[in-house]
Amino acid sequence: MATATEKISALQSAVAGLNEISENEKSGFINLVSRYLSGEAQHVEWSKIQTPTDEVVVPYDSLVPTPEDPSEVKNLLDKLVVLKLNGGLGTTMGCTGPKSVIEVRDGLTFLDLIVIQIENLNSKYGSNVPLLLMNSFNTHDDTQKIIEKYQNSNIEIHTFNQSQYPRLVVEDFVPLPSKGRTDKDGWYPPGHGDVFPSLSNSGKLDALLSQGKEYVFVANSDNLGAIVDLKILHHLIQNKNEYCMEVTPKTLADVKGGTLISYEGRVQASPGNRPSPR
Repeated sequence: MATATEKISALQSAVAGLNEISENEKSGFINLVSRYLSGEAQHVEWSKIQTPTDEVVVPYDSLVPTPEDPSEVKNLLDKLVVLKLNGGLGTTMGCTGPKSVIEVRDGLTFLDLIVIQIENLNSKYGSNVPLLLMNSFNTHDDTQKIIEKYQNSNIEIHTFNQSQYPRLVVEDFVPLPSKGRTDKDGWYPPGHGDVFPSLSNSGKLDALLSQGKEYVFVANSDNLGAIVDLKILHHLIQNKNEYCMEVTPKTLADVKGGTLISYEGRVQASPGNRPSPR
């Protein structure tokens, strides 16, 4: 049986010949597989788990009110970009295209309502908040056609693709495309955590920074409740926070997923299921 080092070496050679993806994608894929083969995993000792304090999870009601001067609000918004994760298909909802083009109500789709939300924000404050859509290879072509309908709106819409990684054949650890499977079934998009490297690799990050943008609001394209909150944006800028996540208390119905915990001085998400003790 081949060692992890031998598997990675052979995989690097195979991936090098995949011309469908960039060097950044090849490097990211090899790094991901290397982490998997290393057995990198996190074990949590339950006795060390604590509830995050209000210094870390800041109560919304304690945030400083948004400035009343519209020009100050405009200055806040001009630092902002809205990024919607648009790589998923609507297969679980009985559709074949991007999930964001599913009709929600009155003939309007998720994407229509997102555009309307940002249009209203820009119109009210005279700001220039652009919309970024992170597509996948599954949704890119359809999305490019769909966004043409918004050409006359007062909102800039930009798109970029998340990474495209090859599926692996478990028996010999060879990428499926290397075996001649070059259609979409030979590839997969690596998930929402890929948003940060993909944004950088696409060149969009440098372009936005050159325009004075400093903050990006990230949410799923089918989450219409996730809208720009001026109090949170003001809090971020005022306190020079590099990262902020909006959270809400869980209910008895929220049985899936983990929760926020304080562990050895750091706040992190706990796994949804009880981890094995060491």
